[in-house]
Amino acid sequence: MDGWDAGTDDDEAGAVMKAVARQVKLWREAAGLTQAEFGTAIGYGEELVSSVERGRRIPRPEFLDRADEVLGASGRLAALKADVAEVRYPKKVRDLKKLESESVELCAYNNSVIHGLLQTDEYARAVIGNRQPPFPENEVERRVAGRLDRQGIINSATGLPVVSFVQCEATLRRCIGGTMVLRGQLERLLEVGQLPNVTIQVLPLSREDNSGLEGPFQLLRLKNGSTVGHNESQLISRVISNHKELQILEMRYGITRAQALTPRESLAFIEKVRGET
Repeated sequence: MDGWDAGTDDDEAGAVMKAVARQVKLWREAAGLTQAEFGTAIGYGEELVSSVERGRRIPRPEFLDRADEVLGASGRLAALKADVAEVRYPKKVRDLKKLESESVELCAYNNSVIHGLLQTDEYARAVIGNRQPPFPENEVERRVAGRLDRQGIINSATGLPVVSFVQCEATLRRCIGGTMVLRGQLERLLEVGQLPNVTIQVLPLSREDNSGLEGPFQLLRLKNGSTVGHNESQLISRVISNHKELQILEMRYGITRAQALTPRESLAFIEKVRGET
């Protein structure tokens, strides 16, 4: 896609896009070019140029690079790439990424899908693409990119945070995206499960007890010593800071981990499911 839609309910992104739109339009008009002429010169359509200048589309970095070159802006338009990069993903993704970057430990349980930090590109695309009513294709791309960008937090080179996942067996068998997508996702779990700062546990469907039946959640222990929770369900993405609610989530996560297979047993279980897929 040539750009991303700018969310109408995102004040921060809206302010950045208004500033970018104003600068692009001023430089274009100063060069004496129509939107059509400018679009031709930089290799983009007139409709996209118009959308950018109205603050409705977030331009890709190469758009700003070409605009800077064609309009002779001496780096002033290209410099806007840093501002655009800060708002290129949906606000809730940016907020969650900020929390994750401030964490020393992240604990997550999911009985619906594979956790976002563990998803492959194809699996994430299938999950986000399943949403009803469906997102426009460029919004799917934006959300997939945001989800994959967050995954840098589990890179073993960083050493921190310590990350613990408990996945219900159902998430390993739910054929989201088709057999090949699921198989690739299971292989990804086996790969990430080898990282020294990552623990993956599976809670089998054969277990009589499951303390996470109320749905997915995660706990983030921050560098400042505090803990927050995060819960995402139908139409709701909520950060939890209430002490009593956090106590409940911490208790549930501890019990759920105890009910699950050990990390070594879990990787063997994932390998078995992959072989059956």
